Amino acid sequence: MGPRELDELNYRRISWINILLMPPLVLLFGWPFYMFGVWFEIPGFLQKTGSLVIALSFSLTILHGHVTMALGALHRHHYHEWLNKRRWSYGFLIRPFLFTTRFRLFFLMFGFALLLSGIML
Repeated sequence: MGPRELDELNYRRISWINILLMPPLVLLFGWPFYMFGVWFEIPGFLQKTGSLVIALSFSLTILHGHVTMALGALHRHHYHEWLNKRRWSYGFLIRPFLFTTRFRLFFLMFGFALLLSGIML
């Protein structure tokens, strides 16, 4: 891995790509839950909350994979350290725990729990 991959310009490029990918990914992964909510007549608040939770879980997984493919698994932590240093710009609302598998699985299970609770209401 050369010096270009671990350069700040590359980190900025990765960050902008992730920022631009997030809204379409949230829409892509959120609409199936919303349609299940319409089909099972779940209350609107649970539909929207569950859609967002499920979509964030899958979207964070895709973005995590994008960073891994761009930098490699061994150098991914450099990017997250760079984001932590820029908490009020590129790293705004991005914290390392968001990309842990445990957190993403918790979000996924929480979304399914919202779906089941909505169906039971």
